[in-house]
Amino acid sequence: MQIETKLPKVGTTIFTVMSQLALQHKAINLGQGFPDFEGPQALRDALTEHMNSGKNQYAMMTGIPRLREQIALKTEKLYGHKANIDTEITVTSGATEAIFAAIAATVRAGEEVIVLDPCYDCYEPAIDLAGARAVHVPLDPQTFAVDWDRVKAAITPKTRMLMVNSPHNPCGSVFSAADLDALAEITRNTRILILSDEVYEHIVFDGLPHQSVLRRPELAARSFVISSFGKTYHCTGWKVGYCIAPAALSVEFRKVHQYLTFCTFTPAQWALADIMESDPQHYLDLPKFYEDRRDNFRQLLAGSRFVLPKVGGAYFQLADYSAISDMDDLNFCEWLAREGGVAAIPLSAFYETPPASKLIRLCFAKSDATLQAAAERLCKI
Repeated sequence: MQIETKLPKVGTTIFTVMSQLALQHKAINLGQGFPDFEGPQALRDALTEHMNSGKNQYAMMTGIPRLREQIALKTEKLYGHKANIDTEITVTSGATEAIFAAIAATVRAGEEVIVLDPCYDCYEPAIDLAGARAVHVPLDPQTFAVDWDRVKAAITPKTRMLMVNSPHNPCGSVFSAADLDALAEITRNTRILILSDEVYEHIVFDGLPHQSVLRRPELAARSFVISSFGKTYHCTGWKVGYCIAPAALSVEFRKVHQYLTFCTFTPAQWALADIMESDPQHYLDLPKFYEDRRDNFRQLLAGSRFVLPKVGGAYFQLADYSAISDMDDLNFCEWLAREGGVAAIPLSAFYETPPASKLIRLCFAKSDATLQAAAERLCKI
C-alpha cells in the first residue's frame, strides 16, 4: 500500500536517536530533557491515595475544577492575571497536546506561523498538519535573544500566529520586560495570535522574575499560554499540562482538545491540586533548586575544553566544542556517545537552517552523582 505522508520532513526524533545511542554505548544520557530523580513524595503519595479512592474514571473535559482553581490562584499571585476557571483554563495531556490543539484550532491552510529558531521540534509538524507554513526567524546566534526587527519584517498579511518560548529550550535565554514591550508593539492592531510556550516558567535564574505574557493584559488577550506540571514537579511521564487563553480562544481550543484526548489522567489532576494547595513553596523554590544544579554543572566543566554560554533559565546548558573537533554537531554527538560516554543533542536539530556554530545541548536536570560522572567523562575529552 502506498501512503503519501502528511509529514514528509518528520522521521525519528533526535531525542529518540540519541537516547538509543546512549543505551547502546552505555553513555550517560544528558540528551533527553527529563530528570533522573523523583518528584515530591507527597505528590506520589497523593496519586496513590486518589487512585485507591476511586478517582480513576473520566475527568471533566476542561480539567477538574479544584486543579483549575489552584492554577488560577497561582497565576494571579505570580503574574497579576486573574483567569476564569470555567472559561479560560484547560488542563491538557502535556504541553505538546496543548501546542497542537492551539494551532489546530486557530490556524488555517495557507496561513503562516512565525517560529523563532532554534525552536522545539513539535512546533513545525503541528503547523504542517494545519496546512499552514512555518516562517523561521533566527535568534541572535551569540546571545539567543529575539531580533524583533527581523520578526516584524517577517510578518505578512498571511501571518496568523507568532510562537514564543521563554525560558527557552534549547538555549536557556529568557525574556525581559523589554521583550514583552516589543511583542506587544508588533502585534498591536493585528489579527496575530500568540502561542507562548512557558513550560519552564518556574526555572528562571539569578533572581529574575519570569516574564509571562500574562503580565500584560494586551498580550494575554490574544495569547495561548501553555505550561507543564511535568517540568515543575519532576514527573514528565505523567504528561499533564495546561493552557490559559481568553474565553473566545478557549472555546476553539477545547473543540480540538475534546476530540484529541478529551480529558487528562484523572488521579494525577487530583494529586497535583493537592500539592499546589498544600505546598506552594515547591514552585517558589524551584529556581534555586535548578540554579544550584546549573552552577554545579558549570563548575564541574570548568576544566574541560568546552565553552559554556550563559544560561538564564530552563534546565539545559549549551556547550561549544570548537576547541575539540571540526565535526558537525550531529556527528560530534554520535562520536561523543560512542567514544566519550555522554549523550547530548546537536543544536542543529532545532533549526530550519542551522548557523555555522558547534554547539550541543546538555541537560542538567540530573542528580549530583549523574552530573559528576558525566562531567568527569567530558573533562577527559
